[in-house]
Amino acid sequence: MSLIKSAGYQVTGETIDVDAVVVNTCAFIESAKTEAIEVILELGAAKSGGRIGKIVVAGCLAQRYKNEILHELPEIDAVVGVGSFDDIVLAINGAPEGKEKPELFGDINGSVSETKRIITTSPAWAYLKIAEGCDNRCAYCVIPGIRGSYRSRPIENIIKEALVLARRGIKELIIVAQDVTRYGLDIYGELRLSGLLRALCGIEEIRWIRLHYLYPDEITEELIDVIAENDKILKYLDIPVQHISDGILRKMNRRGSGAEIRALLERLRERIPGAVLRTSVITGLPGEGDKEFEELCGFLRSAKIERAGIFTYSPQERTKAALMNKPAAETAERRAEILTDIQSRVMDDFNNSRVGSVTTVLIEGISAGQRPGEGGRRGEGRRPGNRGNNTGRYYGRSFAESPDVDGYITVTGSGIRPGDFIDVRITGARGGELSGVVYEYSK
Repeated sequence: MSLIKSAGYQVTGETIDVDAVVVNTCAFIESAKTEAIEVILELGAAKSGGRIGKIVVAGCLAQRYKNEILHELPEIDAVVGVGSFDDIVLAINGAPEGKEKPELFGDINGSVSETKRIITTSPAWAYLKIAEGCDNRCAYCVIPGIRGSYRSRPIENIIKEALVLARRGIKELIIVAQDVTRYGLDIYGELRLSGLLRALCGIEEIRWIRLHYLYPDEITEELIDVIAENDKILKYLDIPVQHISDGILRKMNRRGSGAEIRALLERLRERIPGAVLRTSVITGLPGEGDKEFEELCGFLRSAKIERAGIFTYSPQERTKAALMNKPAAETAERRAEILTDIQSRVMDDFNNSRVGSVTTVLIEGISAGQRPGEGGRRGEGRRPGNRGNNTGRYYGRSFAESPDVDGYITVTGSGIRPGDFIDVRITGARGGELSGVVYEYSK
């Protein structure tokens, strides 16, 4: 978006009556591919009606199906693979007269782009990507073939970007990569996430640092110490385990065993008191019988992981798992429903245990207004303004809630504005979300 704006275009969230629409796509699971294609077809109809000038399709779907996408979807005017995001303006401007449509596919193993950016998430928090690609080669996953091998960004580039974000008023950094624990191994010859986190903690304006996607067997003792000892690093750890059965983990080509996963979680609970854990699990993978499924159910009941995403296995062509016999789709769906029910009870118990406690909440917006996903462009109407005196209802997140995946806390109080950190006493838990009242204003 920054490159497009620098080229003289006005960047907007609208998709009608515009010169061009850029559709950035996912191709990780079947439902994501289907959604992207449906959106492209809807935009194609608008283009036929003269409401859109050009349609540019970018990202993983374009990369994965670069030989088919223009042929199958002739309404598309240009395609941009994941190795050519920096060429987005070329795609929008179009091919020279007499030439074919732009097909831009750079090296997916090239250096991570270091372009400027436009923040569209929130005035208070932002994602900070530290690496691109993946070397884990899970049997069910196509990401390495689409996004390339693991490439860390140089630490000085990450710190520079973090400083820019801090100067813009960003208070929470959400550290992301396909695997943040591997950071630095490719360019420094050793794991450097701990050192990066120490450097980020030194940025005064940054108050919260949240970690997403830590591979279980790369969580070192040093990393645990850094997380435990630094108040800015939220005690919220996203550790996708995917399964607990040794046999299924081997079929998934995941490193480590079920016993090692259990031991890690116990160690984290002991070393980081009050830590909130997030994970994801997949049911319905080839080879998962009743015994393996029951083991997974027992694990979720006993581990009491506060946050968990439950997914049914989605076969992907050109992966090892796609060549295996898999359980019937209805079996996978039924198992996912059982796991969701188990996890809902764990989450309800966790939420109920928080009633009466006091927690710091980052206020995101006014409850009477629009939350993300309820219409309007994200971030619209939620920038900090003058602090008022009228009592109202707001929504925000504590350390235990990550944006877009964990719900919100509804806060009642006065003198609040979006972007504030407020100490809140939790007074209720209902439908997976919490409510509370202002306890004390926090700087």
